[in-house]
Amino acid sequence: MTTATVEVLTFVGCPHAEPALELVARVVRELGVGADVRRVDVPDSQAAATQRFLGSPTIRVNGRDVEPGADERSDFVLSCRLYRTESGVSGQPDERWLRDALAGTA
Repeated sequence: MTTATVEVLTFVGCPHAEPALELVARVVRELGVGADVRRVDVPDSQAAATQRFLGSPTIRVNGRDVEPGADERSDFVLSCRLYRTESGVSGQPDERWLRDALAGTA
């Protein structure tokens, strides 16, 4: 079985960090995929630029952001991240994006 690397990039105090980690754990479990889930702390603006951090939380599967189109963005900041999903603005990505990203690793 191929193991995906799933990174949840956050900063200390982000109110959406734990829900994002819980989302990843639940989806990985439901899909039954092998995944190495890592929480990555982004401590400052310099690290945000180095990590290509689009805000907290950012979820990447094998180095790719789960949000469609995020690879073209360059607004790397140490701030909260808002996602525009079909159900409105949210503090975490659409679950379908994560499922699609993980399905692509199988």
